[in-house]
Amino acid sequence: MVDPNTLSIETPSIPELEKGTLVTEIQPTAHTEQESETILVSWDGPSDPSNPYNWSSPRKWFTTLLTSLGGLITLMAGPMLAPALDVIGTDLHISQAEASMALSIYILAFAFGPMVLAPCSEVWGRRIIWIVGASWYVLWNTLCGLSTSRGLLITGRLMAGLGASAEFAVSGAIVADCFTSDERGKSTAVRSFLPLLGPALGPIVGGVMVQHVSWRWLFYVLSIFAAVLVLLFALFLPETHAQTLLSRKAARLRTTTGSPYYAEKDVSGMTIAARLRITTLRPTIMLCTQPVIQVAAFLMGYQFGLLYTVHSTFANMWLERYHQSHTASGLHYFAPVTGSLIALFIEWRAMDAIWARLKARNGGVARPEYRVPLMIPGSLLIPAGLLVYGWAAEKRVHWIVPDIGIGIFGCGYILSTTAVQSYIVEAYLDYTASGAAASQLPRNVFAFVFPIFAPSLFSAMGYGYGNTILAGIAIVLGIPTPYVMWRFGERLRKQGKAIEQ
Repeated sequence: MVDPNTLSIETPSIPELEKGTLVTEIQPTAHTEQESETILVSWDGPSDPSNPYNWSSPRKWFTTLLTSLGGLITLMAGPMLAPALDVIGTDLHISQAEASMALSIYILAFAFGPMVLAPCSEVWGRRIIWIVGASWYVLWNTLCGLSTSRGLLITGRLMAGLGASAEFAVSGAIVADCFTSDERGKSTAVRSFLPLLGPALGPIVGGVMVQHVSWRWLFYVLSIFAAVLVLLFALFLPETHAQTLLSRKAARLRTTTGSPYYAEKDVSGMTIAARLRITTLRPTIMLCTQPVIQVAAFLMGYQFGLLYTVHSTFANMWLERYHQSHTASGLHYFAPVTGSLIALFIEWRAMDAIWARLKARNGGVARPEYRVPLMIPGSLLIPAGLLVYGWAAEKRVHWIVPDIGIGIFGCGYILSTTAVQSYIVEAYLDYTASGAAASQLPRNVFAFVFPIFAPSLFSAMGYGYGNTILAGIAIVLGIPTPYVMWRFGERLRKQGKAIEQ
């Protein structure tokens, strides 16, 4: 290994390499003959077809659709259990709270899994992390279907959630690897499309299974789908992480030419263990030292907690207050999904257009804050939807009114959350996976906690006053945050400590 201290490297940084900058070799100082021959590998020019930014549009969109399909399975597995909680409790002789824990602990795994898996994807690449994670999910999810005790069910859900969290760890990073900032709005909308169907299809499939087959087939069906997905990933999902691709390119050149070709990360002098130590700690360090991530994470945390409060109580509300069947209660999950799809259509048309207009007004220079505007309508629609839904359910008005309310909520949630996530991507392009993992930790903790206390809240205060309290907090948090991120975002980013490479 070449000692980097003996070299004067006149090259761009790793992030610049990932944007397609051409670097051909290290300019060495006069030391040894071996050092003078070391060649630094990068892309073969700005138009290098091996750079994911330069892939053909069909290849980019196919990769995006694969990530979207993975998100569908991951998000189906959460609310799919909701219609079966009472049956599972009876069958396994456990309380309703313990049965709800099986739903919530799956989400808790999403908080901690990406904190390790995301930085690992910056060492070994995105593809292998997702394939291994999905395979781990298939194993433990199948064991959940075979469980005969509370302990095995909850443990299986936790371990399955850790595997499924690979989707949260790498899917956004894969899209960021393939699309430039000017294209990222549309690609984010496409990536989010199929996962949004998960919260609707999950309860529907769950209701059908509970009513006509067995709650155990909830897990078997998901495992079958996920196993097919693992096969698709193994066959068709390409590697997109630029530094992993460059490192492989350097290894091929060393093998075929015998010359000392290396990617920039390979001449850093660090062992794999040292790199893992830095990368696995990076999301935690970013969360603790980057004020803008803290602001974004807290807002997304509360909003994601609201989403899972709705998911965990929605089916039960239709069963108890409207006396509908399990199957019918599951169909109502199309209401929030419809609102979410409307939000994606708005993002498809508006996000990149707003970005381009603000960039042009700033002399062609883009800022991460140009992703903020869509947070504003989202932060207003969330509490509005909760109020309509809550009071309509409380008064037992026609079923379409609660569905309209929850659709408004779903539209607002997607507008706000996608805007915040896009902001994090633009602000931390060098470490997209780690930045996403750092911002997702609080939100998944909220999603774990909220469904636990939600039944008690609605039991004590009813759906009207209960949702009014939740909406009031959403207003207090959601209205000021877009202004803070727009007005002070750049200052907050500068206050953050430098991120160790």
